[in-house]
Amino acid sequence: MIPVKDENPTSITPLLTWLLIGLNIGVFIWEVTDGVEHFNTIVASYGLIPASVLNKGEYLTLITSIFLHGGWLHLVGNMLYLYIFGDNVEDMCGHLHYLLFYLICGISASAAHIFAEPGSEIPAVGASGAISGVLGAYVVLFPKVRIKTAVTLGWFIHFVSIPAYILVGTWFIYQFLLATLGLEVGVAYWAHVGGFIAGVVLGRAFASRKRYHPMYKDRTYWRR
Repeated sequence: MIPVKDENPTSITPLLTWLLIGLNIGVFIWEVTDGVEHFNTIVASYGLIPASVLNKGEYLTLITSIFLHGGWLHLVGNMLYLYIFGDNVEDMCGHLHYLLFYLICGISASAAHIFAEPGSEIPAVGASGAISGVLGAYVVLFPKVRIKTAVTLGWFIHFVSIPAYILVGTWFIYQFLLATLGLEVGVAYWAHVGGFIAGVVLGRAFASRKRYHPMYKDRTYWRR
């Protein structure tokens, strides 16, 4: 299932969400502009290496790693989710509080990965931990909002509208199961889980602009 758009208006221009998307794209272009060796050097220097954080105190990588990506598909997938879900969370938090919320979720995701893989010397990169936090806040704040989603049926693509709590809830269960069972390697699933839980816990606390959001002004929406 691939989300395409949500049925959720905003009351402000999501400048910070756009800025984060632009920053992630710009950093990735910087990663890939000078060959494989340049790419590997950046990932090794600014990616999250659990063993280096614990043994060498490279704490800054808890943040820098969330602005790096390992490939175009990795980048596009993360930015799609940030574009769809980030604007409404930013609307609820306000610009500066949203930035703080995003960074805290990213750091929480990095910490969860370190806890799960304390001896790993493999760099972990990607915004998905922070974006998982955005998903966590979204499902807490807008559980019944419907998300237009592309579902593949063989060679055909079918579009359906799914409530956020079903779409995001299914996504989280999938991440948690893969993290617990350890069936796939190369993906920091515990980072996704950690970021999501941080978003669920902190979402309401950061949503200081709740009364301004169109969905909360129009209470008839929740009577469907």
